[in-house]
Amino acid sequence: MSLPLSGIRILDLSNVLAGPFCGYHLARLGAEVIKVENPKGGDLARRLGADPKMSKRLQGLSFVAVNAGKQSVAIDFKSTDGKKIFLRLAATADVVLENFRPRVMERLGLGYETLVKHNPRLIYCAISGFGQTGPWAGRPAYDQIVQGLSGAMSVTGDARSAPLRTGFPISDTIAGLTAAFAIASALVEQRQTGRGRFIDVSLLEATIAAMGWVVSNYLNAGIDPQPMGNENFTAAPSGTFSTATGPLNIAANEQKQYETLCDLIGQPDLKSDPRFADRQARKVNRGALGDELNRALAAKSAEQWEAQFNAAGVPAGCVLKVADVLNEAHIVGRHFIETLPAKRSDGEALRVTRPGFRLDDEFPSPPAPAALGADTAHWMTRLGYSQEDTDRLVANGAIGLPAVAPANP
Repeated sequence: MSLPLSGIRILDLSNVLAGPFCGYHLARLGAEVIKVENPKGGDLARRLGADPKMSKRLQGLSFVAVNAGKQSVAIDFKSTDGKKIFLRLAATADVVLENFRPRVMERLGLGYETLVKHNPRLIYCAISGFGQTGPWAGRPAYDQIVQGLSGAMSVTGDARSAPLRTGFPISDTIAGLTAAFAIASALVEQRQTGRGRFIDVSLLEATIAAMGWVVSNYLNAGIDPQPMGNENFTAAPSGTFSTATGPLNIAANEQKQYETLCDLIGQPDLKSDPRFADRQARKVNRGALGDELNRALAAKSAEQWEAQFNAAGVPAGCVLKVADVLNEAHIVGRHFIETLPAKRSDGEALRVTRPGFRLDDEFPSPPAPAALGADTAHWMTRLGYSQEDTDRLVANGAIGLPAVAPANP
């Protein structure tokens, strides 16, 4: 089948998460994504994840999550021969994606200004912690560092637990999505005008941009955002409440929803109570309102309330564990979990999630993540190198081939 990015070639030089997550989405949209890796170990994520045996095979579960459907070419950029090979490869590409520290590619002689001379249409996307310019540009950055610097940790948790990081690397993830959006947009222009672009994606700025509401409240109303735990600063009752069996999220953000909620829990008097009668009063008195709701909600289970509220148009949802939601009939029925043509170390099927969108046509499952250097020989031939050339370049370390045949081709 034809996918939206069919015919697009992307060289993914990135490591670990932000760049690979970007490349994964582009690959799932049909782009030919060639992961260009160091022959000596490749992407660090190949050795990360909860299964040590998979990591030893350079198929770590962290790597598997965001690299299915990509090819792998192993090139040593530091060698003269490796640089020449990469320049040939880049001349065939539509996009180069990397997440090295700023100026690394320039020091290697492979920066945007060099590559664009060989390929004027090239889109070059550089993802870094703080962007390519500015006083912080050269600082090392990991997701947690950015979460702290962005202000995200300061508003996560409550007054006792903040500052608190999110339970997954949200800054890397947001930056990857930001980069994918920017690249896809630049590809439209490239197809229309032939113009290339340099795209500078900052984890810090992508994270702050995603905090749009709290940032706007500060910029335009002088409100310094505070950590509110599971409460929603825009409305009440909107947060996590207690039931007979566990927590339940309720978002009665509109007046009609609030009034319906009061009737459903058998507390109609709360509708006219002056502390809670209108939206602003409920926000001011959210603590007292929460106490009233928690007492009433203790009468039934979270699952019972969830069904009753949703049926009446009051948004509500149980607080699930990852294992719970992945086994829900809704997720299973929408084929969100996909099985790869590969096995885990215990012999069971290797599985990944698809992106958070579906296309109107069939959405094919991707091939398994490639072994390190699995496609090197193929691309050497396509780039005009002879078998003798390839053997020589393998011998001098400029390129790499798989050390052993993949266990699960």
